[in-house]
Amino acid sequence: MLFRDTTAQVADRAADLLSRLTFDERLAMLHQAAPAIERLGVPEYRTGCEALHGAAWLGTATVFPQPVGLAATWDIDLIERVGDVASTEVRAKRAENPLVSLNVWAPVVNTLRHPAWGRNEEGYSEDPHLTAAFGTAYARGLRGRHERVWKTVPALKHFLAYSNETDRSATSSNMSLRTLHEEELPAFRGPIEAEAAGSIMLAYNQVNGSPAHTQPELTDEARSWAPGSLAIVSDAGAPTFVVSVQGAQPDMAHAAAALVRGGMDSFTDNDADATPTLTNLRAALEAGLLDEADIDRAALRLLEMRVRTGEFDGDADPYAGIGMDAIDAPAARDLAREAAGAGVVVLRNDDGVLPLTAPRSIAVVGQLADLVLTDWYSGTPPYAVGVAHGLAERYPDAEVRVETGADTVALRSTSNGAYVRSDEAGAHIAAVAPSATADALWDLMDWGDGILTLRSHASGRLLTGGAWPMRADADRVGGWIVQESFRKHVHPDGTWSLLHLGSGRWVRISREVGIVLAEGVTLDRAERFAVRTVRSGMQAVAEAAASADLAVVVVGNDPHLAGRETEDRPHLYLPEAATGIWRTAHETGTPTVLTIVSSYPYVLGDAADAATVVWSSHAGQELGHGIADVLSGDREPTGRLAQSWPADPAQAGDLFDYDTQRQQATYRHQPAPYAFAFGHGLTYADVAYEGVSVAVSDAAAPAPSHRHPAFGESGEVTATVRVTNRGDRAAEELVQVYGLAPEGLPLRPARRLLLGYRRVRLAAGETRDVEISFQLARFGVWDPDARVDGAVDDWLHQGALRVQPGGYRIAAGPSADALGTGATLFIR
Repeated sequence: MLFRDTTAQVADRAADLLSRLTFDERLAMLHQAAPAIERLGVPEYRTGCEALHGAAWLGTATVFPQPVGLAATWDIDLIERVGDVASTEVRAKRAENPLVSLNVWAPVVNTLRHPAWGRNEEGYSEDPHLTAAFGTAYARGLRGRHERVWKTVPALKHFLAYSNETDRSATSSNMSLRTLHEEELPAFRGPIEAEAAGSIMLAYNQVNGSPAHTQPELTDEARSWAPGSLAIVSDAGAPTFVVSVQGAQPDMAHAAAALVRGGMDSFTDNDADATPTLTNLRAALEAGLLDEADIDRAALRLLEMRVRTGEFDGDADPYAGIGMDAIDAPAARDLAREAAGAGVVVLRNDDGVLPLTAPRSIAVVGQLADLVLTDWYSGTPPYAVGVAHGLAERYPDAEVRVETGADTVALRSTSNGAYVRSDEAGAHIAAVAPSATADALWDLMDWGDGILTLRSHASGRLLTGGAWPMRADADRVGGWIVQESFRKHVHPDGTWSLLHLGSGRWVRISREVGIVLAEGVTLDRAERFAVRTVRSGMQAVAEAAASADLAVVVVGNDPHLAGRETEDRPHLYLPEAATGIWRTAHETGTPTVLTIVSSYPYVLGDAADAATVVWSSHAGQELGHGIADVLSGDREPTGRLAQSWPADPAQAGDLFDYDTQRQQATYRHQPAPYAFAFGHGLTYADVAYEGVSVAVSDAAAPAPSHRHPAFGESGEVTATVRVTNRGDRAAEELVQVYGLAPEGLPLRPARRLLLGYRRVRLAAGETRDVEISFQLARFGVWDPDARVDGAVDDWLHQGALRVQPGGYRIAAGPSADALGTGATLFIR
């Protein structure tokens, strides 16, 4: 644990400050927008700043890979360094604007138990303990290593059991105590116990039929892990949802009381308007539902959080000197490139195309050929390097041709006979062009599942329905409600009508002046367009691939479409719009690298026979350099999947059923091989696993506990794995050790369990014995009849984690589905 000797100092200072406040001043601190207390020199304060993979929503900032991509590095040190840069840039933004909060709402440590979750990009892994390890690393970076002052105070999201977007505030995550203790709680416990996180955000959903925001047993449990104080904040709008959506309380006064007595300290509701929250709290006090001591406890924890950051230390705050010159520092750029490359996973290399050998010409094709996309929780990158750009820079003598696969079309209004044109600024869109001139051409991009975007040749920007009249001035798809996406309806005569997805209104053309409006309520009000294809995107892809030495097909998702916050994925398949581009390039006979850039795993479907497949998350500003570094072999592939890629959607189970064991979901329970397994990722060498030995052949089971040991804790058992690099070049191997329980145990444990891992660099021909230590308690299974001496006796602790006796196989390999060698450990 870090810095425990400072806990008392923080508590004393916060208590002293609390004693100087009037009750109204204390009460006001419970809203996210806390006013200044000028007589005491206490500044105005805001709770919450987004920093999921870099400082977000604050303008220009270094944009690192999405968390699911950071997890693919399996590199604790790297993840911590990324968190450190993020917190530095948050501090820099605060120097410019004092209302930037040092309570950062990151990392997300909800497990990625189902790849259809719309927010998959925000998490790390399907394994709760690996999630805890990576979440702790990022939180440590955000927190900083100073002995006394926290650079920022990370808030873990979202407590608890939250991983579906559909009806997220209404649905209940129902689970047994076993699922709760084995699959959900460990991911949060690790960062809190390590004192890397000083706050948590509650989840929108219900847990076993009650709002997650009003379950004191769960918040008490989380606080029992913390060496110091733990401030608990609501998710945005959730206090109101307790009444309006969940119907769990009769009115907002009762809701306010239930929230505070449930352990919540800060209300994130009604944006900066604190009046409704304070009115509800006062009503609860007047009704006797709360007392002043409840308010004091919450205010004290919030003050302790602020004291931790050095807010009241003046120049003694060691981070006070961080200014705006810390944004986009050269070292941050270097780290962004390192992180982008480290998270690239070579999934398949059957034809030996990789690493590349100086191609003379490269066709880079697909929707993401040279496009760098950011997600909802990204900052604004200072620059962006796409894949085509990265390859062109790496191979300056090669001809690099880019084709996105988009059709170039002209849209003729059948109501007035004119073509839809745009001016150069994209400010005036109207069906007024007598012919399909250059300013009346649009690139029509198909993102799959019928979702389309249109980019004007005249303005170079996207058509958006977010303005009235419509404009073509959007730099990217984005926003809380996306305004740049459309769906076509094809009439029997072949004409199209366009539905604006953001508003649910049909596109129509106004009479006489021809301006374009997204306001048709019904299809019969929609304009019918005669669509003329001026240039075929697929034909261009085929021509580019056929004339090149190499085709790099770059496809995937836009993080604002078909899977994001508020929207779960419609299915798990790589869309036909992407597989069609790959097949078009592949069928030319040119060697093809299927490069997937996405927020989540896919079932490859029509591209399942691709011989060379590479994956990256949306890796931020250095995406193109990171992928080029790996494809070229300048960087040995180090990326490994921290989330399985199903061979069939059925392997993922039911999105709304949180009992992963019953569903046989995640690598821990699934018996059938995945398409690409948890831990999978190729090197450019041939690494063989030649044997496993354990230091002890039998051991006594530990006493029952309520805690699984974390990764990296020294343990009673050491597994030694012998690996040999049989290749002719150095390899970066991630040696993984798993535990496989014997059949027939009274309580069926997980089918596989990651016990530990270690990255090693092996020279060509080198053999090495790699030692990985773990604790026997990692095998603990929740037993409702087991008890822990002195434990709290409530519904949450009716049972304990118990290690059952038997012969356990300690196996090693390059993934959870490739465990070819092992040894037996008997636990008595």
